[in-house]
Amino acid sequence: MSQLPSISFVRFAVPKKGTVLLLSAEGAELAETAAALDPAKVLERATAVAEFKGKFGSTVELLAPQETNLDRLVAIGVGKVSALDEHAWVKLGGVIATTLRNAGEVTVLLDVPGAATRGREAAELACGILLRSYVFDKYKTRKDDNGKAEAKKPAKITVQTADPAGAKKAFADMQAVVDGALLARDLVNEPANVLGPVEFAARAGELAALGVKVEILTEKEMKKLGMGSLLGVAQGSSRGARLAVMQWNGGKAKDKPIAFVGKGVTFDTGGNSMKPASGMEDMKGDMGGAAAVVGLMHALAARKAKANVVGIIGLVENAVDANAQRPGDIVTSMSGQTIEVLNTDAEGRLVLADALWYCNDRFQPKFMIDLATLTGAIMVALGQLHAGLFSNNDELAERLSEAGRQTQERVWRMPLGPDYDKLLDSKNADMKNIGGRYGGAITAAQFLQRFVKDTPWAHLDIAGTAMGAPGNEINQSWASGFGVRLLDRLVRNHYEG
Repeated sequence: MSQLPSISFVRFAVPKKGTVLLLSAEGAELAETAAALDPAKVLERATAVAEFKGKFGSTVELLAPQETNLDRLVAIGVGKVSALDEHAWVKLGGVIATTLRNAGEVTVLLDVPGAATRGREAAELACGILLRSYVFDKYKTRKDDNGKAEAKKPAKITVQTADPAGAKKAFADMQAVVDGALLARDLVNEPANVLGPVEFAARAGELAALGVKVEILTEKEMKKLGMGSLLGVAQGSSRGARLAVMQWNGGKAKDKPIAFVGKGVTFDTGGNSMKPASGMEDMKGDMGGAAAVVGLMHALAARKAKANVVGIIGLVENAVDANAQRPGDIVTSMSGQTIEVLNTDAEGRLVLADALWYCNDRFQPKFMIDLATLTGAIMVALGQLHAGLFSNNDELAERLSEAGRQTQERVWRMPLGPDYDKLLDSKNADMKNIGGRYGGAITAAQFLQRFVKDTPWAHLDIAGTAMGAPGNEINQSWASGFGVRLLDRLVRNHYEG
């Protein structure tokens, strides 16, 4: 990704150079610090002419204000102070990031009359700046007018706040989560020729530098474990399958871990049930669930979360060759249950079946949550603004919903039940991997539930939210990193210390 701006926090002082950003509440006068700026009166005239009322996200800009050394002076509306919750501050940071352009030195005056501008708000603002500043451009070769590669320097941002020490402390904790989300975006954005199962596993292995214990299981080891469901998906590719097992032990030794499992199909052709050519390039992102799990493990380890956490990702490429799985094949999963594969494009659930069983059998966690770009059906049901939530445990489901509301990585609970489950019954095996035309996201979740026993479990279908989702104030990238902030908040709220 491109270089992100650096951010520091200081007490209020009148800035003398660079770009200055003033936050203005709806219907409020300029704050004392802002009013002390030399061009403040000029800015007041400009806002009056532009009919600037301080509505959230609105801006007025002055270029090279006369009789100052400032490059730019920008007023940014924050809306009504009473509406400034946690996510509003993060979104405001995203709005700020859009005004930076090629700015070098930037000062943000976080001096909003009537607002609680504690260190935490400044830190949330900074997180929004970083999230929106992300650009995946590592494969672009920029040229200037002389044919030389451009070297853009990241902006240096100083946030003036009443509590710089508190802001710095809060930001150190929050930045770990931002870094995890941006890592997930990087993984999803990578092309499949660069990031296959082996390379993805190596990226997971880099978490060892943060104190995460990482094991990588090869095809040979998975075959010994009986993972015929996962390996059946991989058999059409020349790129070997991997299972990455990540452990962060930040809690008490006697505490059972909590577990997160991710679908990692690094490219999905659909196999012999091949997808149409239009849009198939997007299937490099069919590992968004695995990316979220790696990003989450990074976040938890980087902020030293006081919890025992297991992350498991099944990594395969679903390709087509003479050895590829055929519709009608029957495979035996690690659980011993047999599966009739009627559609080779319903492959993610086959990967997760073995990964979930392995996780439950080895670690016996308090709960398991899996994330997967699993079905197009969930997008038909919910669009791209909510992930589908399926669960066998009401408490876990409500806690996930609460974390979604707080982070605005929103989820919506969908139904499960025996009437849906029986749609998976097969005449030739214990089950089939599809349930028919209708309710595809539900029958996919029912399939997964057959591999979790009685362990509290939730399935997040993130097909609509992990990639290609509509842009917003904090993300304009094709990959969103969905799930990292959501699940970090779940852990933070309920499962630490």
